[in-house]
Amino acid sequence: MLDTGVLVLNRVYQPVHITSVRRAFALLYQGAARAIDEEYKLFDFESWAALAAAAHHDAVGTVGRRIRVPRVIVLLAYDHLPKARVRFSRFNIYARDDSTCQYCGRRFRRSELNLDHVVPRSRGGSTNWENVVCSCVPCNLRKGGRTPDEAGMRLLRHPGRPRWTPMFRSATRRAFYREWRPFLSLADVAYWNAELLD
Repeated sequence: MLDTGVLVLNRVYQPVHITSVRRAFALLYQGAARAIDEEYKLFDFESWAALAAAAHHDAVGTVGRRIRVPRVIVLLAYDHLPKARVRFSRFNIYARDDSTCQYCGRRFRRSELNLDHVVPRSRGGSTNWENVVCSCVPCNLRKGGRTPDEAGMRLLRHPGRPRWTPMFRSATRRAFYREWRPFLSLADVAYWNAELLD
């Protein structure tokens, strides 16, 4: 329970991160954040802990009581706006293509996928959202240094820059909490991992 997700909002209620319940409780206890309930009321640690943990809410047991798990917290002093651009990275390409080979259509574990340049680099193809797709090893070897047309292969869909937020998309595939819904629909932020360069 302590490692499940909590949505973190900045001071103006924009999603900036997903953290663990353990870290969320620490932020609440230190006074750096407030918990938000279904009615958008804010609670400090003591007032949140005083709420009764109903049967339909996740809770953490302590020596003297059960404390309801906050699923959304807002940081009190953090007002940076999330970046509007989705970073071009391996993680985000896998997320955009749903860990699916864009040639044969089969899903794979990320460790079994390659990144393929639709127009090969040897032929002037660039490393960007519009030219890189997920590919399984057999399809990548079959295509080789050719274009999909030359190799007699078809792309499932033409690659492009995504508009969703990969961090929130991947987190919500594992576990989506209804309390997140009003805030995630506004999300369009960049993920922290390294950007791929041409």
